[in-house]
Amino acid sequence: MLRRTLLTGAAAALAAPALAQTPAAGVLRYVPQTDLTVLDPVFTTAYVTRHHALMVYDQLYGLDSQLRPQPQMVEGHAVEGDGLLWRFRLREGLKFHDGEPVRGRDCIASIRRWAQRDGLGQVLMARVAEMTAPDDRSFTIRLDRRFGPMLETLAKIGPSALFVMPERIAATDASTQIREVIGSGPFRFRADERVVGARVVYERNPDYIPREGRPSWAAGPKRVHFDRVEWTVMPDAGTAAAALRNGEVDWWENPPNDLAPALRRSRDVILKRGSPLGTIGTGIFNTLHPPFDKPAVRRAVLRAMSQQDFMTAAAGTDPALWRADAGVFTPGTPLATDAGIEAITATRDLERSRRELREAGYGGETVVLLAPSDQPALSALAEVQLDLFKKLGVTVDFRVSDWGTLVQRRASREPADKGGWSMFHTTWNGLDGINPGVMTYLRANGAQAWFGWPNVPKLDALRTAWFDAPDLAAQKAIAADIQRTVFEEAPYLPTGQFFGNTAYRRTITEPVSEVFAFWEVRRA
Repeated sequence: MLRRTLLTGAAAALAAPALAQTPAAGVLRYVPQTDLTVLDPVFTTAYVTRHHALMVYDQLYGLDSQLRPQPQMVEGHAVEGDGLLWRFRLREGLKFHDGEPVRGRDCIASIRRWAQRDGLGQVLMARVAEMTAPDDRSFTIRLDRRFGPMLETLAKIGPSALFVMPERIAATDASTQIREVIGSGPFRFRADERVVGARVVYERNPDYIPREGRPSWAAGPKRVHFDRVEWTVMPDAGTAAAALRNGEVDWWENPPNDLAPALRRSRDVILKRGSPLGTIGTGIFNTLHPPFDKPAVRRAVLRAMSQQDFMTAAAGTDPALWRADAGVFTPGTPLATDAGIEAITATRDLERSRRELREAGYGGETVVLLAPSDQPALSALAEVQLDLFKKLGVTVDFRVSDWGTLVQRRASREPADKGGWSMFHTTWNGLDGINPGVMTYLRANGAQAWFGWPNVPKLDALRTAWFDAPDLAAQKAIAADIQRTVFEEAPYLPTGQFFGNTAYRRTITEPVSEVFAFWEVRRA
């Protein structure tokens, strides 16, 4: 049986005629959530690195606002052999920042490197028989087992997103950070102007050719209207708020909710909800070392926690800004379920939890809890965790640092007393919690999993089964089993869902905040 499908990208262009790229002018000044300490989008899942990569690199497919993959670097693809052979053809004129054309072999090398660390990439590669580049503008993926979410995988935007690099750079092992930032995206990274802890600079790529169509999240044309984008690191929220009100900066990525009333009073500032799917909180255990190598210890902590405590600390007391009944999957999305939800919604009993902790084998080990000083929401989550540990009688070494330092330390697999760690809190865009394929923190395949490295064979088997589910009903049934297993094995703490804002001056047009993109933004 032969099935052939060809997407030329023309359908996306039917919605609107192609628009000429207007001349760029001036500087867009931006305050990121934290400093950019890791430049390699494969090496880390930090969102600040993902935002950086979206500027410098491009993707084979882009995810639009309806969560549909659209051709981005490719002009079309064909599917043959009952879904086992995929042929892709690149758009004409794609060029890296060093002047070299983008070739099919660059795409293959980039997919291979990305898949070394990304869970969705690992599932794909487990089904790949071979990948070849028949010519410079083409590459093929031959499977030995069908893989339904092929385009969704190539369009993955949640960290780690798939970005295309030159083959010579993508040849770097994924466990080693790349040092040279060369992409084919709409901006060039100015390494010579980077000041660690203070500033990051990008300039418009004059060789970038936007595709036709209408922009939508990470899909469509990426037209740049500024000569430069300058990121200014401002860890102090009060300083950032004053800079935005005074016009010293144009856009502040994530102002804390407690500053929202003051910012709304400024006639020159606009607040917009950062993401319609909100933000998902997770407390990450290091399962390699005591005490969190024991599922029963982790489960006792999960049963003792209160999502309301975590969410009010991160987002404020207004219940419209958070949910305290959030399970494994982002509330309001197709796979969200109430299966086993009583594990986190039942009345807390701290005396019972202290007893369960002792019975589970907690022997007084010192827990190293990492906390960032420059991310207010994450700092608040860590403070709640510290308080919970104290109430449970857990000995805690509370280590506070900037987020960049925490990101580097969490990569250590050493015991906590030898430079490692026991737990940290982080958050995810709700888009990154919609299904097992994109949920980095749901991976439970040991050494190949995300930081914390949980080894839960049942959970990993369920996650793999989801890829083979024939329809949405079957996917939902598996998702319910996944949630029950998470509540039983507690590979991480689901701490709730909250909503925040992004803030920008009225002097610029509304930015694409869902993916924090810097194209299509212009002076109003």
